[in-house]
Amino acid sequence: MTLVRGWPFSLRIIFAVALGALGAFGLAPFGYWGATVVALVLIAPLFLASETAWRAGILGWAFATGYFAHALGWIIEPFQVDPERHAWMAPFALVFMAGGLALFWAAAFWAAHRMRGTLMQRAVLLALTLSLAEFARGYVMTGFPWAGVAQVWVDTPVAQLLSLIGPYGLGALTLLVTFPMGAAFARTEGFVAPSILAIASAAFAFVYAGLRPAAEQTDNIVRLVQPNAPQHQKWDPDYASLFFGRQIEFTAAAPQPDLIVWPETAVPAWLSRAGPWLETIASAAQGTPVVFGIQRADGLKIFNSLIFLDETGAQRGLYDKHHLAPFGEYVPFGDLLGRFGIHGLAATTGHGFSAGPGPSLLEAGKLGRALPLICYEAVFPQDVNGAPDRADFILQITNDAWFGTRSGPYQHLAQARMRAIEQGLPLMRSANTGVSAMIDPLGQITDSLPLGEAGFVDAILPAPHAPTVYSRFGDNPVLILLLFLFVGSCFTAYRGRSELPIDPV
Repeated sequence: MTLVRGWPFSLRIIFAVALGALGAFGLAPFGYWGATVVALVLIAPLFLASETAWRAGILGWAFATGYFAHALGWIIEPFQVDPERHAWMAPFALVFMAGGLALFWAAAFWAAHRMRGTLMQRAVLLALTLSLAEFARGYVMTGFPWAGVAQVWVDTPVAQLLSLIGPYGLGALTLLVTFPMGAAFARTEGFVAPSILAIASAAFAFVYAGLRPAAEQTDNIVRLVQPNAPQHQKWDPDYASLFFGRQIEFTAAAPQPDLIVWPETAVPAWLSRAGPWLETIASAAQGTPVVFGIQRADGLKIFNSLIFLDETGAQRGLYDKHHLAPFGEYVPFGDLLGRFGIHGLAATTGHGFSAGPGPSLLEAGKLGRALPLICYEAVFPQDVNGAPDRADFILQITNDAWFGTRSGPYQHLAQARMRAIEQGLPLMRSANTGVSAMIDPLGQITDSLPLGEAGFVDAILPAPHAPTVYSRFGDNPVLILLLFLFVGSCFTAYRGRSELPIDPV
């Protein structure tokens, strides 16, 4: 740590940004979780070497900005769909999104440095404050928990801990293992306790994963339809009928499954005027229920909706998306900003889409009850946990054409897999351009269609597991424990002696 403290502050900032960018390699599509671990271990000595709380906060902001800029690089893609209107916003969107989300981490670094205590105590405090900051990031101002630390474990047995402690709990455990290891590295001593914690955590995760019941299969077959409509052509009248025709062709293919799922906004007409389109769907389905996405209007409000057509072709279920994407599906103060030509990317007037009433269950015939999710609603574990009752499976329809062809669609898929593990439920997802997939209650993909390919897959629906600990209790136990540990750590730290000068500001 002495070497780090000798660095110019500007060099420390550059190093923090580079560490953050390195840490994002743990996310899909790379999945190099070791890169995230290394980044978290090495940022701790940099934090501990900070002479003031403000410098610690700036380093935390720099680290988070590098992380989010790399992780959310896909966010420029929606602005390229209509480049004449929106391309100018792309660099601002990435900079403000990465820098804005980084403020949560900056506050955590600043607050942790303000506490007195030994290096190890401060490292633990940093893990706790950053864990609480991640809670805030997932809830404040509608929340945006994308690229959470726990996401890096989705391809490992460690991910099964999601069924116990959820994503915020697993993220906190990751930080509580890596930051003390970084403090030990800074001191070049004291590795025993952090090493024991790391080994014990890994051992428990592997044993727990091995004890989880295997995923079983039902007798139900679900057809996931993927038309592969590029976003810049999706609503073009010259192409809309082509993409609709693909879905009809895939729907009519023999043999017929037990349920057919189309993606988000799959029907290029408003629901009130879609009668002929729905008749065509019912005819092609030949008595098989169909789920699809469509837009609908109710007075002056418009909704991003999911419709269930039963065996007779009659509409038996409706779900309106309730967790909308700010500046994507609606614009805060939309009427005012609309005067300056600023509209939501997925809507063209005023405030954009309206929010539905909230999570609900959908009767899906012989398959049981579905918990419907539209697009990035699958990113929010609290929304899935907020269902009024337990579903038999989770049903996600999405249009990931907005996310481009690089990291966005794969990160979205990874988070859907996390929701399946947390709930112990199978999850089926139909994505316009991919990746459409059937996911079992352990988060494993049992069948899928690759990104950028038109087609369909007939996948066996896995059976649900028993309710998980996380599905029963949600985030509250982890939040209460983190607050308890934070208060206890603060008390312990202030009783001890500080090994570094404390910024009085």
